[in-house]
Amino acid sequence: MRRRLPNSLRLWSLLFAATIMNSPALHAETLQSALSAAYLNNANLNAQRAATRAIDENIPKATAGYRPSVTLQGQAGLQHVDAQTPVGAGALHSTSDTVPRSVGLTVQQNLWNGNRTDNSVRQAESGVFAQRETLRNTEQNVFQDSVTYYMNVLRDTAIFNLQRNNVDVLQEQLRQTRDRFKVGEVTRTDVAQAEAGLAKGQSDSLVAESNLKTSMANFRLVVGRQPVKLEPVKPASAGLPKSLNDAISVSQREHPSIQASLHGVDSANLNVKVIEGSLYPSVNLTGSVNRSYDSNNQSGSRSWVGSIIGSISVPLYDGGLTTASVRQAKEQAGQQELQTDYQREQVRAAVVSSWGILSNSRAVVDSAQAQVSASEIALNGVREEAKVGQRTTLDVLNAQQTLLNARVALVTAQRDRVVASYALLAAVGRLSPGNLGLNVARYDPSVHYDQVKDKWYGLRTPDGR
Repeated sequence: MRRRLPNSLRLWSLLFAATIMNSPALHAETLQSALSAAYLNNANLNAQRAATRAIDENIPKATAGYRPSVTLQGQAGLQHVDAQTPVGAGALHSTSDTVPRSVGLTVQQNLWNGNRTDNSVRQAESGVFAQRETLRNTEQNVFQDSVTYYMNVLRDTAIFNLQRNNVDVLQEQLRQTRDRFKVGEVTRTDVAQAEAGLAKGQSDSLVAESNLKTSMANFRLVVGRQPVKLEPVKPASAGLPKSLNDAISVSQREHPSIQASLHGVDSANLNVKVIEGSLYPSVNLTGSVNRSYDSNNQSGSRSWVGSIIGSISVPLYDGGLTTASVRQAKEQAGQQELQTDYQREQVRAAVVSSWGILSNSRAVVDSAQAQVSASEIALNGVREEAKVGQRTTLDVLNAQQTLLNARVALVTAQRDRVVASYALLAAVGRLSPGNLGLNVARYDPSVHYDQVKDKWYGLRTPDGR
């Protein structure tokens, strides 16, 4: 006698066989390959990488305060002079036409500006670090979405096939009921009940097909390609903390949204210092050289003028603008600190929620498996009793629907368990390419940072644009 597979294995086998999608592709899609594709192709993630590179440019913008500014000036024109000079009782009349022109070079170097440049550079660095954490958080969100939609496709494919198989069963049930009606074993009411059951099954099948198409579209949106022959997935285990307290502790240290917010606090506090620097004196050194021709209405004249001038500017009063800006910046820094506290609580809530869902998911799957087993036994019994007239067609239809619902619940519970494990990884801040074991070239934001941080000039980006 052939041994039957356990319910969970049979459903996962059905789920795997159902994901072929009639595609000519030869190789199955694993979760690892889907996550790798999302890591490389996801438009939102690539946009966030571009935003990180743009933030890197704040470093050379800030360090420009250490460097001199150089200006080249030139001017030229036509000058006509018609003059009369009194001489005795008469006047001396003279005219002249000259082409005055000059060229000059000015170099200005700031020597001290209330440490505004130093603090601006540190503020820009904090912004870079915050953006890197924002990028890491975006990576986590993309990975979590990829897992969710991957499992949604698996779930909805299995449900669609369960619904389609249910339609086949209901069609056979209707055929048998009509045959029995012809010989007088059942009434017209039984036929109508079988027809109603088939109509509902067909409707549910269409809904399941629509849900599957939606999940496939979402998969393509995140991963960047159509789902093809998706393989079953086990719950995540690598990187998961051993206890809820450990999970909370790890999340408070490692979650990128908290780290980004902490860097935001540093940036806000440095912004206060930058604005306060406007209240201090500014010391500059200016050197210039100028070459003039035909100046002072003297044709053929030439002159060189060179100078080095030190200057100090002391702000006294600007109508209260700077002091108001300082107070505003302090309030904004306080706001950022409060937002960081709220971010910590948000992360903690996500960890507790994900931990609870994952902790109960195994029991939910076991319960769903027990429900399927019991529903199968019940359906077989009802069918046998119906053959001898102890059960009605409606009883058979209800038992069939109960079994279908149990199988759908089991597929859903298995999907939820996998998604919950990866959601917990994301909640603690460990849903990264390293913990996922992705065999893909990692994006390193420090590469672009090193390429631009010391740039003095140049319009082209490091990639040649």
